Amino acid sequence: MSQPPPAAGGKLLSLKGDRAFQRLRQGRAGRGRFLSVKWLPAPELRVGIVVSKKVGKAVVRNRIKRRLREILRRLHLPKAHLLVIASPEAREATYPELFQDLIRALKKSGLVQ
Repeated sequence: MSQPPPAAGGKLLSLKGDRAFQRLRQGRAGRGRFLSVKWLPAPELRVGIVVSKKVGKAVVRNRIKRRLREILRRLHLPKAHLLVIASPEAREATYPELFQDLIRALKKSGLVQ
């Protein structure tokens, strides 16, 4: 299993507002073992991360969100509005497993090659 690349730096911009999330329903989708992604082309990269209460208590959900934000920071993604949805199985995933699964889902959706 390959290791994630070194940090690219910079802060991720958040996807905000209910309208932005509603628009993503028509977006391109991809699914991995632990994550689902949806995206639409946009003038800038904005990311929304959804981890439901089915995944676990707040500590677990926040750990997954922190890991996903760090992974997304390290990737050089094209400009798009991106939604990442964690499934309950993500609770057991390690950082490298989340990294590989996110790459797999992004490739299936067509956002990265």
